[in-house]
Amino acid sequence: MDDGKPSGPRTKWWSRPSTDRDRPAGPEEDGAAATGVADASGTAPAGPGGTAGTTAGERLPHTTPDGDYTPAPPVAAPPPAADLGTPAPAEPAPPAAEPHVHRTQPLHAPDEYSTPPYGGPGPWAPAPPVQRPMATPAHGTPVPPPYAGTDGHGTAAPPVAAAPAQGGQEHHTDPWPPPHTVAQQHPVPQPPGQIPQQTSQWMRYDPWGAPRQPLSHPGPGQGVDDVRPRKARRGTVLVGAALLALLAGGIGGGVGAYVERNGGLTTVELPQSGRDAGGRAPDSVAGIAASALPGVVTLHVNGSAESGTGTGFVLDDRGHILTNNHVVAPAGSNGDITVTFSGGESAAAEIVGKDSGYDLAVVKVTGVSGLTPLPLGNSDNVRVGDPVVAIGAPFDLSNTVTSGIISAKERPITAGGEKGDGTDVSYVDALQTDAPINPGNSGGPLVDAEARVIGINSAIRAADSGSGLDGGQSGSIGLGFAIPINQGKRVAEELISTGKATHPVIGVTLDMEFTGDGAKVGGKAAGGASAVTEGGPADEAGIRSGDIITEVEGQRVHSGEELIVKIRAHRPGDRLGLVLTRGGKELSMTLTLGSASGT
Repeated sequence: MDDGKPSGPRTKWWSRPSTDRDRPAGPEEDGAAATGVADASGTAPAGPGGTAGTTAGERLPHTTPDGDYTPAPPVAAPPPAADLGTPAPAEPAPPAAEPHVHRTQPLHAPDEYSTPPYGGPGPWAPAPPVQRPMATPAHGTPVPPPYAGTDGHGTAAPPVAAAPAQGGQEHHTDPWPPPHTVAQQHPVPQPPGQIPQQTSQWMRYDPWGAPRQPLSHPGPGQGVDDVRPRKARRGTVLVGAALLALLAGGIGGGVGAYVERNGGLTTVELPQSGRDAGGRAPDSVAGIAASALPGVVTLHVNGSAESGTGTGFVLDDRGHILTNNHVVAPAGSNGDITVTFSGGESAAAEIVGKDSGYDLAVVKVTGVSGLTPLPLGNSDNVRVGDPVVAIGAPFDLSNTVTSGIISAKERPITAGGEKGDGTDVSYVDALQTDAPINPGNSGGPLVDAEARVIGINSAIRAADSGSGLDGGQSGSIGLGFAIPINQGKRVAEELISTGKATHPVIGVTLDMEFTGDGAKVGGKAAGGASAVTEGGPADEAGIRSGDIITEVEGQRVHSGEELIVKIRAHRPGDRLGLVLTRGGKELSMTLTLGSASGT
């Protein structure tokens, strides 16, 4: 490791030239020391260990009376003149040269491996490491504060008295003070405006001593090296203080933000109104739902080929429930029907009667008490725009409530027709509503503002003609249709009483292929018979084949389906006023509706 020493070969103690201990180096030696190779005479003698010489940081060994060598203390040398741009302090005049002293030869041959004995320093021990000397001030070598005025252990050392000067020269009784004696420190004057130089301290070195100890003295480490740890500790303290301040600032900012947002450090409690009694106005949607829900049921139907879910409502306390025919149709003749009430209770049900032409059916549960029948309204009193509420189980979501208004009245619709022979087609003079109705709502009640049933939800109009994403019927688009309760009541009464429903008829066969305006009476019936039933209501009123019926009870008829719908909206035996066209002439007549058994 390079400690600022010359890079030339190091001088071995046994080959180093010996001089008198009081002999100072002359000017020529100082100049040679700068090159790193010189002896007392200015030449570099070669020894067994190689070329060697003294450097500025080394002194020649003293010779003791018993022939041993004692290492001489180092002498500081002046730094380069250009150091910090200031001239070096003046050196004292060198003393007069002394006569050459005979050099004592080593007692043993040199050890080529430079192996020191494990004892005190002797003729085989290597020379101690040298340091680059600093210029010696005119008044002595300054000692750093830890050793100034002490003996190396922190104990004050007695000052060394100097001999009086004689002949203008200063002589010391012993130029090398004892190991435990330190010269008095004298301040070195510095030019104004310049930074004082810190000079090195030279003390004896023990190569086997503990590290960071005063040179050749035991005790805790002192000296220049102690300053750097203090600086490191001071830097660590400053960094720690900065981190602590940053952490405290972050915590303070977080607490401040929390206090600003929440108004304090307490638990946040938002304002909230208290519980009310739960009452609602009877004509509100909540009030209507609370009144009607106990009478609404969900039907689960399982048959041999298919199953389905629908809705119904209680007609009386005997367990009769009205629903759609297409809801119970999957059960067939031996299927199962389970009724689930709004409270969650379930009971088995059986079919009392059904009619595909009206798309209505009645089922009955037994052994159930506490039923809540829904009151029935009058569909003739309904006006367009009246508020309505639909209740059902869309997609098997029971007790679902939706609301809307009556969008239209006497809307002729036909539904069914899956069989293809027309026997399953229903003709309904329906109430149209925008209350959302979806698959599963079928058979459920459409109630008015007083929670009275005014219709039976039966059909919807889908935007994609009934083809949903899952292959089934798509959902509501605000076009729902309900069978008027006046028609439903009559059919339900017949089904409960006889198990069958009767249809009003006029006794004609219509031409369903006619594309003109109105309903045209056909030319021939099935099997070649006349299109006008002999002795029927139409025959008795004077209606003939080819006549076109354009009005029923003052309402315009545009097709055969509309004529059927208008007729089925009445009871058998009712008298109807008709307007028809025959041979370009318009005729008016009245007839009494007949009766036919439904399917």
